[in-house]
Amino acid sequence: MAVVAALLLACAALLLLLALGALSLPGASDGAGPRGAGLARPRPRARFRRSATDSGLEVRGEKGEPWTEVLSWEPRAFVYHNFLSKEECDYLISLAKPHMKKSTVVDSATGGSKDSRVRTSSGMFLRRGQDKIIRTIEKRIADYTFIPVEHGEGLQVLHYEVGQKYEPHFDYFHDDYNTKNGGQRIATLLMYLSDVEDGGETVFPSAPVNSSSSPFYNELSECAKNGLSVKPKMGDALLFWSMKPDGSLDPTSLHGGCPVIKGNKWSSTKWMRVHEYKI
Repeated sequence: MAVVAALLLACAALLLLLALGALSLPGASDGAGPRGAGLARPRPRARFRRSATDSGLEVRGEKGEPWTEVLSWEPRAFVYHNFLSKEECDYLISLAKPHMKKSTVVDSATGGSKDSRVRTSSGMFLRRGQDKIIRTIEKRIADYTFIPVEHGEGLQVLHYEVGQKYEPHFDYFHDDYNTKNGGQRIATLLMYLSDVEDGGETVFPSAPVNSSSSPFYNELSECAKNGLSVKPKMGDALLFWSMKPDGSLDPTSLHGGCPVIKGNKWSSTKWMRVHEYKI
């Protein structure tokens, strides 16, 4: 009993010394008061930093705070700010650069690809799940859209130089060939891999909005003033739906890429498909 009493007395003395600041726990000097004594304050958690193992990059760097902006309900369109880090944007560009070719459009008669003056960019496709970084991005897309990775096409990386554009078009298919071989495109996630000095906006000319109400109206190119528009910003992602909740095609999803006036525009597109869509 005497031993137990001595231990209890020692514990009580130790707690008293800690409370008075005469002793400190290991690591207590971090965040301590002016005397460097006492219990440490909890360290603030790093805000929205992803670990190196998450992306496979040695150093990812800081991103701004991710947040979603509701752009429109007709069409259903949302901007996910700070979706990609700068390192991820640069990585996708570096993968694509050696393999860029003139972009094509879908031939609605045959379901194949064809050259067209309505699309003057260059581009290439990355394989779905090509490497760890791409798998990480594709998983993030699936988590954000609630559409499984298996329903996504490979990432397409696009490059627009000065004067290059993509006239307004629909992402959904008009031909039976593509809808039977892969399903109809239900949604598009457009990720901006670079800033653009002037022009290069994504515009929805059929959206029932007054573009002059935009707080950035005076910063838009003349093309972008013809409808609901989004200015490219490195790391941001634009999600819009080509189909309505009832499974019908949405004509207000008509969209285009305005001509680049100054600088270069890099972007990456992920199309997502469904064979059958019911509510």
